[in-house]
Amino acid sequence: MSDTQPERTVTRKGFLDWLMSRTLTTWLLSSGAGGLVAAVLYPVSRYLKPPEVTESAVSSVTLPFEPDEVARNSGRIFRFGNQAGLLVRTPAGELRAFTARCTHLDCIVQYRDDLSHIWCACHNGHYDLTGRNIAGPPPRPLPAFNVSVRGTQIVVSRPT
Repeated sequence: MSDTQPERTVTRKGFLDWLMSRTLTTWLLSSGAGGLVAAVLYPVSRYLKPPEVTESAVSSVTLPFEPDEVARNSGRIFRFGNQAGLLVRTPAGELRAFTARCTHLDCIVQYRDDLSHIWCACHNGHYDLTGRNIAGPPPRPLPAFNVSVRGTQIVVSRPT
């Protein structure tokens, strides 16, 4: 018995064609897989790390309502640059303004006339009419704004 097998002759052109087809296929598959991974991971990473929002440089705002439109023992939300503010008219008639973002988890707070204080619905945080936290999880008082009435306008400004 003889172990004779027909010899294969591999030409240089045939070898290069074979090599290029394997390399090109591998490159195309890995590029496609890499593109798919990037297309999925990029939006996920942007969602998990949102862009930083810079604080507005606004130092004061004139509110779009008049002092007479704010009844005693009530509150109104307003915009102070890129953040929300809360204007409160106390039961005694005094106007006070605070940031409307809870110091616990940045939820929007509101004035509760039945309790006569500021309340955060997210985790039942309570603030008195000076902004001091009196119940619930908020760790710090609400930052206060200065309020001045100029004729029929209410001007709210950052404390100096």
